[in-house]
Amino acid sequence: MSERPRLVVFVRAPLLGTVKRRLAAGIGAAAARDFYAAATGAVLRRVGRDARWRTELRVTPDLYAVSGRFWDPALPRAPQGSGNLGRRMTRAFLTGGRGPALIVGSDIPDIAPHHIAAAFRALGAADAVFGPAADGGYWLVGLRRGALARGLFDGVRWSSEHALADTLANLRGKRVAMLETLSDIDDAADLAAWRDRRPARR
Repeated sequence: MSERPRLVVFVRAPLLGTVKRRLAAGIGAAAARDFYAAATGAVLRRVGRDARWRTELRVTPDLYAVSGRFWDPALPRAPQGSGNLGRRMTRAFLTGGRGPALIVGSDIPDIAPHHIAAAFRALGAADAVFGPAADGGYWLVGLRRGALARGLFDGVRWSSEHALADTLANLRGKRVAMLETLSDIDDAADLAAWRDRRPARR
């Protein structure tokens, strides 16, 4: 029987003053922490126990991969390790399994199981799959094989409108699939816009 594909959720320990700092500048550190903790919990409840894939957490700061009390204890966890986001994602792709894998953030409140299922389906024909974010980044990246992560994130301008384009430039010649665009919540304007859209989603 083939191994189930792997969903890796990047999480940060929801400590006051250390999460969602741009959001905290607009709504306060305590409110930003509470939002992040609630958003992370909601994402893990929706996608973390789906039998179609196996879910693991990659945690920062690293010590909370061992002592963290913030997440479902049934979900395996490992430290993200050192380096910028690209180095940490590369490490996650290269360790933990050889088959298809996805990485998602924990602050994308609209992620649902059908997004994850669609991404894994896309990897049946594509080498890589992305969930574009409205700000030019991406809320999901997936690879058919972990080895494709080598060099994938070199030169990417993180936290900019160029992040997706820079990553795609490193995939020339590979088959790439795209999912629907979702929004992450980086600042108070993002949060207000997301809350305004909630009635429509219901």
